[in-house]
Amino acid sequence: MSGLALRALVLNDVRLRLRRLSTLVVLLAVIGVIWAVIPAPASGNALMANGNARVLNTSSALALGSGTWASFLFSLAAFYLVRGRMAEDIRSGIGGVIGATQTSNTVFLVSRWLGGVAYMLALLFVFMGAVLVLHLLRAEGPIQLWVYLQAYALTLLPMVFFTVSCAVLFDSVPALMGKGGDVLYFFLWFAQLLTLAPLGTAGATPPWHLLFDFTGMASAMYNLMGVLHTHNVSVGWSSFDPKLPPVALPSALWSVQMTLMRCASAALALLPMLPAALLFHRYSPDRVKVGAARARRSPLTLVNSILRPAAVLAQPLLRMGARIGGVPGQVLADLGLTLAAAPAGSAALLVVGAASLLAKQAALGGVLLAGVACWGILVSDISTRDFQADTAHLSAAAPGGARARYLRHFGVTFLLGLLFCGGVALRWAPHDGLRAGALLAGLFGLSAAATMLGRCSGTARTFCALFLFGLYIAVNDTHIAFIDMVAFNGAATARSALAWCAVGLVCSLLGYGWNRRQAA
Repeated sequence: MSGLALRALVLNDVRLRLRRLSTLVVLLAVIGVIWAVIPAPASGNALMANGNARVLNTSSALALGSGTWASFLFSLAAFYLVRGRMAEDIRSGIGGVIGATQTSNTVFLVSRWLGGVAYMLALLFVFMGAVLVLHLLRAEGPIQLWVYLQAYALTLLPMVFFTVSCAVLFDSVPALMGKGGDVLYFFLWFAQLLTLAPLGTAGATPPWHLLFDFTGMASAMYNLMGVLHTHNVSVGWSSFDPKLPPVALPSALWSVQMTLMRCASAALALLPMLPAALLFHRYSPDRVKVGAARARRSPLTLVNSILRPAAVLAQPLLRMGARIGGVPGQVLADLGLTLAAAPAGSAALLVVGAASLLAKQAALGGVLLAGVACWGILVSDISTRDFQADTAHLSAAAPGGARARYLRHFGVTFLLGLLFCGGVALRWAPHDGLRAGALLAGLFGLSAAATMLGRCSGTARTFCALFLFGLYIAVNDTHIAFIDMVAFNGAATARSALAWCAVGLVCSLLGYGWNRRQAA
């Protein structure tokens, strides 16, 4: 019966995950990024450059380049896509049924792991199909399917194993089931990228730290440097000298040593499953409960409990909302509820507001970065909490119904953004009106995206993952105007500000339309 139970659990897990809208959103976003970083040969840029020489878009180059970028993107997004099933079991009440069955903890956790791996492999299969279509349009050689399969298997499988193992572990530990676990994994993902720093030059023996390169990015770059015999290699929208002859990568890119290294890395990626099996709560009501009872043990809620006295700052907003009434009053009341439920947000708001007034002009960009990071994490679940708390029908019965609720959530999100970042905008306005305007435009676009993604996908992780990833890119690439979302880098232009206004309008229309259709 264990085999039959395992098969049923895995298939059910995959079906439930594939039906979610967030799956389509993240998959389309990753495919869009990959198509953007693989330019056509006639564009004057290349996917790869060896020094100043262009690397031809053969199957080897496209497989390695797209696999590296896919690992970079999916290693962050996959965690937020895979985790959360156990929290849904608790909210739906099915967790108690599962806990009462004779299915062992090991079989159940292995089924969740296999379901997550199968789900990610399905996404990667669709992703590879999109890259093969791109190959037909922009490649300079025939499709070598075996080259793609080898590159994706060695680059992406350890990433999938590790990401799914972490998702299962975080869902198995009550303290890591909430938003604090989401933020903790982001820092864990960031630490993975540090394996790129000590690569040096490729030698005869791969360095030992590549065993822990679960994303595969450092291993792929090390392997590429060994094939090209140079350290000056770039992957993704690279400039080149057209006077130099192009370079063609061989079909056999992976050495025996690197293949064994990736296999060992895939085995090590399973280690988080050991503490998961030991710490699994088995939906015991004395360890995990619906709502706040479960969240009290998370690190973020521990901070909130310490700062609970700061919740009193939200009371004037609640009284003011009751006096004003209508949608504006609902926005103020919901703002007060948000700050009362997350006193850490109130404390962060006070710190960022004080820094906005006291910091020197040159330091305002850093203050804004800290403020928008706190804001993004705080607002990620505003448009989803009615569904998470099972009060959606109750709030829809209020004046204005579900349509007013959507406008209220957008208003709260944007107003919180103004509270976190408005001080910096006021400091910039007299001296740099364009930068202040770009800040407001970025807040509008991000607020609309947060509300739309939360309402359409039903989970806060869709926006949170994309937002944190975009913030990471903006911090590391300070010269691209559009990526400078709220102008903390100073690279934003009038055109990028208008683009973010357009993003806000499109997201608002799509989200409102979806909400209206669901409420009908």
